[in-house]
Amino acid sequence: MNFDYSDKTKDLIARMEAFMDEHVYPNEQRFMAEVAEGDRWQPTKLIDELKPKAQKAGLWNLFLPDSEYGAGLTNLEYAPLCEITGRVLWAPEVFNCSAPDTGNMEVLMRYGTPAQQKQWLFPLLAGEIRSAFAMTEPDVASSDATNISISIERDGDEYVINGRKWWTSGANDPRCKVLIVMGKTDPDNAQRHAQQSMILVPMDTPGINVLRHLPVFGYDDAPHGHAEIEFKDVRVPVENILLGEGRGFEIAQGRLGPGRIHHCMRLIGLAERALEKMCKRSASRVAFGKPVAAQTVTLERIAEARIKIDQARLLTLKAAYMMDTVGNRVAKKEIAMIKVAAPTMACEVIDWAIQAHGGGGVTDDFGLSYAYAVARTLRLADGPDEVHRNQIGKLELGQYRPG
Repeated sequence: MNFDYSDKTKDLIARMEAFMDEHVYPNEQRFMAEVAEGDRWQPTKLIDELKPKAQKAGLWNLFLPDSEYGAGLTNLEYAPLCEITGRVLWAPEVFNCSAPDTGNMEVLMRYGTPAQQKQWLFPLLAGEIRSAFAMTEPDVASSDATNISISIERDGDEYVINGRKWWTSGANDPRCKVLIVMGKTDPDNAQRHAQQSMILVPMDTPGINVLRHLPVFGYDDAPHGHAEIEFKDVRVPVENILLGEGRGFEIAQGRLGPGRIHHCMRLIGLAERALEKMCKRSASRVAFGKPVAAQTVTLERIAEARIKIDQARLLTLKAAYMMDTVGNRVAKKEIAMIKVAAPTMACEVIDWAIQAHGGGGVTDDFGLSYAYAVARTLRLADGPDEVHRNQIGKLELGQYRPG
């Protein structure tokens, strides 16, 4: 495995770092101020100003490996760029590389009909609208996706949708114009993985009711947010089905593989930023007659943070390399491994950074408490740790079973 970055990637890294230095880091306080003033759920002017700049700089849709729609980068080439944007939680949207739009665009690119792509994919690629992915449900253990129970029933030339979803990230944003909804079209099918389908549902369809936003440790993630949604006799045309009835799990696997590794790449950037803050803070504060950085416990934590971040990065690059060379299906163990390792690492590193900041660490002054909330949530998103650990264990045991 060769993880050396290509000249193309090195050039993009330099341009991305320059863009972040000029436009993103200096505006972190402005972003927070814009969200805090007036209606928190309205898009910020800052993001609208920076998107055209990112497009002009050629830093747009970098996540898409298809050169017809995106930058034509492999997962391995995209990894360091995704890590850089992950250093600031709102930065990925500037480059049109933020979840859940990235996963939804990949779904529409791979599985959408020409009509579906014209209506939804192209506006998403242009950054004109946003989208959401409605999978998790409040009434069932959604870590087992076969439990998903929202009904999608055929009625002539329409499907009728009834049920509730939650943790539908981005649905609170007024720019969110379409949902990809996973539900049951054939609940009596003996093959449980053939019961599910995915369907496109415009947000303005009658019967959709956003019940509330769901805060994470008190953070509302405005203007993006996470919504609980009720679907009551929601009717959409049959042509809104994706790929066909019973293909929901097939689509989910195609969507979640890249999405999981993107989360991990961003988390590595978030952890790097936390380590950077920990080093600067501990070097500038004195306790018991010497800098906090000179205290043995702090030195140990800085060392452990560096080790853990680099381990997670190498494992992520290996997973990306395998996705590029042998495909997502063969790389499923590596994808599962990094989905466990990266959030766990980030939570630990950010926690150490909080401790080094003392009382300031749990305020919003340094961004660490919010970073921790995000990292902790990602131990649940796209499958909880327990599901991935079970899969890793089974795959490992499978090597030693006779036959």
